[in-house]
Amino acid sequence: MTASVYPTGTTIYDPEKCWNGYTVFQATLNQTPSLGAVLIDMNGNVVNQWKGLDGMPNKILPGGHIMGSTGVRNFKYGFQDMLDMVQVDWNGKIVWKFDRYERIRDPRQKPRWMARQHHDYQREGNPVGYYVPGMESLVDSGSTLILCHKNLKNPRISEKLLLDDTIIEVTWDGKITWEWTCSEHFDEMGFSEEAKNALAHNPGTQFTEGRVGDWTHVNSMSTLGPNRWFDGGDERFHPDNIIWDGRQTDITAIIERKTGRIVWQLGPDFTATEALRQIGWIIGQHHAHMIPRGLPGEGNVLVFDNGGSAGYGAPNPGAPTGTGNARRDFSRVLEFDPLTLEIIWQYPPHSEGFMPPMSGFYSSFVSSAQRLANGNTLITEGAGGRIFEVTKEHETVWEYISPYKNRQLKTNMVYRAYRAPYEWVPQMDKPAEIAIPRLDNRKFRVPGSPRRRPLKVTEITKR
Repeated sequence: MTASVYPTGTTIYDPEKCWNGYTVFQATLNQTPSLGAVLIDMNGNVVNQWKGLDGMPNKILPGGHIMGSTGVRNFKYGFQDMLDMVQVDWNGKIVWKFDRYERIRDPRQKPRWMARQHHDYQREGNPVGYYVPGMESLVDSGSTLILCHKNLKNPRISEKLLLDDTIIEVTWDGKITWEWTCSEHFDEMGFSEEAKNALAHNPGTQFTEGRVGDWTHVNSMSTLGPNRWFDGGDERFHPDNIIWDGRQTDITAIIERKTGRIVWQLGPDFTATEALRQIGWIIGQHHAHMIPRGLPGEGNVLVFDNGGSAGYGAPNPGAPTGTGNARRDFSRVLEFDPLTLEIIWQYPPHSEGFMPPMSGFYSSFVSSAQRLANGNTLITEGAGGRIFEVTKEHETVWEYISPYKNRQLKTNMVYRAYRAPYEWVPQMDKPAEIAIPRLDNRKFRVPGSPRRRPLKVTEITKR
């Protein structure tokens, strides 16, 4: 059981060691009505709040623009389907909108067009959707890559209805010019016969009225952008190619933009080679992406390795049907070389010993990691609503606990947070940066609570 009272807002802040800027996140994920997107400064002060703007995720753009959605489909009929994709200005005016991916007729609902976007999208000009020197997302033109849902059947996977993942490219005027469908590449993914059997019987079924199977649950999608691997002649890493990760399959993969085929893959098996055994099982991961050129670690893959349960395979006591058969009760953030799979950096540090759970770092769902321009990493430990910045040496130099609690889910979870430079918000003057030293828990007490030192110390004498 967790504590019922704990600090919220910014709890640690070292301005000299941080990459200072504004941080954006969704206040209450999957809540109706939505509290919307929130932009805070380093001291946790709310700079702007766009009420009613949902986000999986929200992304701040240059000029104080922000992207998200104006609503979520009823969970009875669709799982994490956003009604539309919108871009709004600083004052909340919609300047771009897309919703014409699929016309939906839900029971007792009026037919309407929906984007069915979920988990990720990327605007042209920037491969990953966060600050990269010299790579700014376009705000008044350009195409948008959108991760979407589509219900379909594929008997090679299961006879049951699937909630499949698709990636589409949409022009500024809303025209779909490209589409990739995940289930069409099932045979390329290297599932064992045991995994195929588990998938056939239980393809990640969700509790919607249609009982559709969220078999892959792709939660991250971005282009690679310019990188040293392609410059060196490796065509798998073409800047236009797309990296994605599937939470339920434990797969991270790169698809070739021209053909759609998978050209690089990690998982679902982590035992086949010594390199795979060394990196270890990546389970239920989120936000796998290639660190863009211009940031420390460029060309390496950065991923939030959640742990929890995911994957398909042989049944075991923790997964009687073989669905969710890989389990681990702690999280890791990994930065690794995509050619050798060598871990370049990780959080928590490996030096913490043989009991990683003792670090207390664990979010079995949501979460993310962003490489900052000074080499620090912004981590969203989403299940507990914690966003924090660590140095390369693993020192926590900024920490924020979300005070926004979802009424239905009884949690302050944060899906994904992003840090942006001050200059992206010209509507505001640069805020004051007031240091917040780390609290000494041995001395911190709520007024009126017992003193740490007793009034009297009685020493027991032995007979």
